[in-house]
Amino acid sequence: QVQVVESGGGLAQAGDSLRLSCVASGRTFSGYHMGWFRQAPGKEREFAAAISWSSLYTDYTDSVLGRYTISRDNGKNTVYLQMNGLKPEDTAVYYCAAAGGQYVNMRQASRYNWWGQGTQVTVSS
Repeated sequence: QVQVVESGGGLAQAGDSLRLSCVASGRTFSGYHMGWFRQAPGKEREFAAAISWSSLYTDYTDSVLGRYTISRDNGKNTVYLQMNGLKPEDTAVYYCAAAGGQYVNMRQASRYNWWGQGTQVTVSS
């Protein structure tokens, strides 16, 4: 079992930056690939970014590419999502998730076994 806890959400203005953190505990963190998803009001949960256990591979959805950076510190059991150039359309609950196995199909929520409760990010114009 893996416990995942997000933090770092809050209120921001368009153009601001926020950094989300996600701490995973319960098993060897370095053995899991990590992903960030987001869900805006009235919309389905969507993929934002993913990182392999070794940090060798990262992936981003097109709408955040160039603005968001995912990274991890296996020594701290933590994955980060640095969000720059925030836009009102980035407003959502952001979820962190952990997945085992190979680094494939990481944009699919069904690949992830463990999820956090989410952290709210609200961006005003």
